[in-house]
Amino acid sequence: MNILLHPTYFPNIAHFVAIANAEKVMFEVDDNFLKQTYRNRTYIYGANGKLALNIPVVHTQKNRQKYRDVKIFNEENWQSNHWKSLLSAYSTSPFFEFYEDELQPLFKIKADYILDYNLKCFEVIFDCLQLDLKTSKTEVYEKNVENISDYRYLVQAKKEQIQPFDSYTQVFSDKHGFIPNLSILDLLFNEGPNALNYLENQTLTPQ
Repeated sequence: MNILLHPTYFPNIAHFVAIANAEKVMFEVDDNFLKQTYRNRTYIYGANGKLALNIPVVHTQKNRQKYRDVKIFNEENWQSNHWKSLLSAYSTSPFFEFYEDELQPLFKIKADYILDYNLKCFEVIFDCLQLDLKTSKTEVYEKNVENISDYRYLVQAKKEQIQPFDSYTQVFSDKHGFIPNLSILDLLFNEGPNALNYLENQTLTPQ
């Protein structure tokens, strides 16, 4: 199966369920940037429950701005803050130290464009999952596509569907219960090398 989806910031489980069950992945890079999506947001499990990590972006006066042209607002010390949040949330998880050395550099490199940064995050997560997949990028935006499964709807953070994913043990699940469909980082830190097997055994509810 070939799939089309948006490269988002440390994508949620739904994105990676689609990816883990695909043969080829095409990234949508020719769309317009929209607010309230996972393009610059991910959710982790903090001590007080679901916690959003947002990448600040530079907004222009244009009504429409291409995703590929959106710059990160690096005047804010967001990378350091995000890493501190991950340390606070997952330092006691079973596999945090296992992936720490691969992931920490992502919070030190400086990227000008959010699309480029997200794609770099994908590369590292693919390595962590030991996922060897062929990827490509769109060359033009098409609203309707053929001969490919369109998972671009997963980018919506506000209209998110509840997916029937199996539960797994999370760091603070004794406090707040199981929180589904968080960032792939939550699954990695809690399930480690079993993460890919978990993803392959989940199914997505169609839109």
